[in-house]
Amino acid sequence: MVTTRFAPSPTGYLHIGGLRTALYSYLWAKKNGGKFLLRIEDTDLKRNSHEATKKIEEAFDWCGLEYDGEVIYQSKRFDLYKEYIQKLLDEDKAYYCYATKEELDKMRAEQQAKKQRPRYDGRYRDFKGTPPKGIEPVVRIKAPQSGVIEFVDGIKGELKFNVEDMLDDFIIARSDGTPTYNFVVAIDDALMGLTHVIRGDDHLSNTPKQIVVYNALGFDIPKFYHVPMILNPQGKKLSKRDGATDVMEYKQMGYFPEALLNFLIRLGWSHKDQEIFSMDEMLELFDPKDINSSASAYNQEKLLWINAQYMKTMPLTKIINSLKELGLDISSHPKSELLVDAHRQRARTLIELKDQINLLLNPPKEYDKKAVKKFLKGEWKDLLKNFLDFLSTKEANSPEEFEKLTEEFLQKEDIKIGKLAQPIRIAITGSSVSPSLYDTMAIVGKDELIKRVEKLLSVDSFEK
Repeated sequence: MVTTRFAPSPTGYLHIGGLRTALYSYLWAKKNGGKFLLRIEDTDLKRNSHEATKKIEEAFDWCGLEYDGEVIYQSKRFDLYKEYIQKLLDEDKAYYCYATKEELDKMRAEQQAKKQRPRYDGRYRDFKGTPPKGIEPVVRIKAPQSGVIEFVDGIKGELKFNVEDMLDDFIIARSDGTPTYNFVVAIDDALMGLTHVIRGDDHLSNTPKQIVVYNALGFDIPKFYHVPMILNPQGKKLSKRDGATDVMEYKQMGYFPEALLNFLIRLGWSHKDQEIFSMDEMLELFDPKDINSSASAYNQEKLLWINAQYMKTMPLTKIINSLKELGLDISSHPKSELLVDAHRQRARTLIELKDQINLLLNPPKEYDKKAVKKFLKGEWKDLLKNFLDFLSTKEANSPEEFEKLTEEFLQKEDIKIGKLAQPIRIAITGSSVSPSLYDTMAIVGKDELIKRVEKLLSVDSFEK
């Protein structure tokens, strides 16, 4: 069974790079009818944040990435790790190292003076004497001392690491007994039954060490996929200013989770020229071997464009519920769906949609000067007064009814729609920009329309 995982450290928020890795792992597991697991790597007890853990789980819930089974916390597995440390000690595959900080510093200084790579020289690897007093030893694994460690990465292809260039007998347990990162990751990945490990290529240098642990414990080695990083448009590391922010902030900025996932899957993966992917299409088409081997650039305009496409097709009830979560509750408005449908073609985010709807729901406090100068001239006041007199004797509720009524007035006055439409828009919204005129009239309703036109007519400063 294909089994993947996402394993964040709860020392901060979940950013979009992490979410992309989680998405890739989720898709590959679910496509193959397998399991997608969530592990919280919280062995750093000083830096862990319970709030960060909650944020990670909240982000998963918002995005709809459901993991299988219970969340696994490394901080609850220390006894298990100790068992495996002891197993390696018993099998002479690991040993206690009594080197002091002063010894290690001197060792590195001498190596640097000889222009050698700083590394532990294995001085306690086969130590049989009496342990020095007063020293709490670390535990080091017996890593290969020569040769290569090689594996085929699903994205980068065949990789070989010269042992002498990058490995030494690295620490698997600190002097206080706590296990180290590469040791516990290898154990957990093996015991969780992982078949595929999809992660950022900043972990590539950890992989040889983890393979050493796999081999020492007799575990099967999973298939690795190291995903290139997301860079900013200038090709540098993505910062918070560029978009490397808390995933949940994208919710507050008015993005749909479906659009964010669509954007992220396209950062490093593609299928022909297709840009918009439903979750079903992602599951059908995604294969991690097709992930680009080069880094991808974050593009804010592309994210906005994708979100706008989802805005146009998202079920109206979902948009209404999303607006409610952002502080605009129109669920009880008699024309809530028309409100959304009238505005969503021009909005890229839910925040933009919220602002546009608020402009229509609330009478304008001021009028756009450019619109006033351009459209409120000539006999516009007489025209609006005549329209109010005509409107007061009629009944209309739907956009179609307002359109029929307005056409009747235009024929009666023998004028074109342009002369009437923009003054009415200015009266309703304060500007010459709005959705369909008849949708707008229907949303505010006859009585409110009359009030707003009368308010515009009462302003006498436009002529000055």
